[in-house]
Amino acid sequence: MSIIQILFWFLSVVALFSALMVITSKNPVYSVLWLIVTFFAISGHYILLNAQFLAIVNIIVYAGAIMVLFLFVIMLMNLNKETEPQKNRWLKMAGAIAGGCLLLVLVAALKDVGVKEKDTALVYEGGIGLIKNLGKELFSTYVVPFEISSVLFLSAMVGAVVIGKKE
Repeated sequence: MSIIQILFWFLSVVALFSALMVITSKNPVYSVLWLIVTFFAISGHYILLNAQFLAIVNIIVYAGAIMVLFLFVIMLMNLNKETEPQKNRWLKMAGAIAGGCLLLVLVAALKDVGVKEKDTALVYEGGIGLIKNLGKELFSTYVVPFEISSVLFLSAMVGAVVIGKKE
């Protein structure tokens, strides 16, 4: 067993455990902190796949900026047990059935997926995962979707300013 396999399994266990803790934590602040651990474990997987740019962007954008915003929103909200609406038994059962159906669909979709026995090397293999190649693909093959997404983000920013503007 190589060091890459050991790191992969360690990061997988950390990601799964912290994702379960996000769901099962009673305190929303602890859920956000566990989600940050999940993002770091996913960034470790990106590094094992030789996608260093995605790993750094994941840490900066998700674990950094978005999780800080989540923490601020959770801390600014008044989350008391008395103000939280109580969910009835039928709603909880419907959620459990929907989650079970989703699990069933995922298992059915992944049952025929084969596992390849090839180690991912952390060496330069044709530049996979490098920023230069990512930029070439974005601005040649995917230039139209990239520009459409930039216009969409621009319109979302303008909409947020218009909605947030005081009369």
